[in-house]
Amino acid sequence: MTEHSQDQSQEHDQEHDHPSVALYLKVWILLFIISALSYMVDIIDFQGMLRWSLIIIFMILKAGLIMAVFMHFSWESKTLKVALLVPTFAIPVFMLFMIIEANYTFVNRMLHMGG
Repeated sequence: MTEHSQDQSQEHDQEHDHPSVALYLKVWILLFIISALSYMVDIIDFQGMLRWSLIIIFMILKAGLIMAVFMHFSWESKTLKVALLVPTFAIPVFMLFMIIEANYTFVNRMLHMGG
């Protein structure tokens, strides 16, 4: 076996080593803490952008942890990660473009057509 193929084999083995039960428990506890913080947003009665920003941040953190550990995304190949993440992040960018275009259209209609 050549040195290059040995390096690839070791990288492949490291990518597919699954975590211990201790990691699952740590992530479960972290998810519990993040959920508690999410509920605290309502208990403390935050309002406006702060409330929604915190809720979305906690939601993304929990989803990321679940995907990375419980769905074994961290142990997938880089190619699969890119194939899944690029479209996922492209969708909000396209949504932002549509929001900007919708606002532009709405403002122009109000200015030029009255209403």
